[in-house]
Amino acid sequence: METCTVPGCNQSVSKPGHKLCYEHWKANNLKVSNANTSKSATLSSSNLLLSTTKISEQLGLSRNKINPILAELGLLDKVPNGWLATRLGLSFGAVQKHEEKNNKPYVLWPEEILNNQIFVAELRKTSQHEDVKPTSLESNASLGFREKFQAGEYRTTDGHWVRSKAELAIDNWLYMADIVHAYERKLPVEEEVFCDFYIPSGKVYIEYWGYEKEEYLSRKREKQRIYQKYEFN
Repeated sequence: METCTVPGCNQSVSKPGHKLCYEHWKANNLKVSNANTSKSATLSSSNLLLSTTKISEQLGLSRNKINPILAELGLLDKVPNGWLATRLGLSFGAVQKHEEKNNKPYVLWPEEILNNQIFVAELRKTSQHEDVKPTSLESNASLGFREKFQAGEYRTTDGHWVRSKAELAIDNWLYMADIVHAYERKLPVEEEVFCDFYIPSGKVYIEYWGYEKEEYLSRKREKQRIYQKYEFN
């Protein structure tokens, strides 16, 4: 009978053809079992997905608010019979699903969405019904470059306060063309970046490069880099 291959052990192997004695075979199997259990628990935890209903329950909000907010952030697209995850949404961990009975599309989200700064900030703004004044479009901590430029003083046809006559012309043109648009909307990214105009239909961002000062040009290059990084339109 062969002996156990563990150094220092002279016990016979548990069965012919085996390399370990019974004690070392048992200890090795227990170690493998514990490792598999731990791995399974980790995978189960990391793969936990939340429905819109679960997210609303966790946050104490109406479920009807969740998908529109996710869509506003560019993470979802509304279709006639449900919701589709966008490419940006998929990068946030969205998982596209369809109901078995009617093939209605819906999206599940990883637990991490509850701690996503962009999502949480938008939820807070929506739930508090914030009315942001033209002089405080951003938090004090994130003004930086923008606070050095004059707050909006030109009122557009649809009531926006814009910063220049050029932006006034752009906004009024969009309005007269029946194109729904937002002014100075924060991009759905962690960086503190605001676009000049945003068109929800097609998820198009518009930037008007009005200044030629070096500081402005530096900011322009940085914004272009961020647009390319996230492949925004």
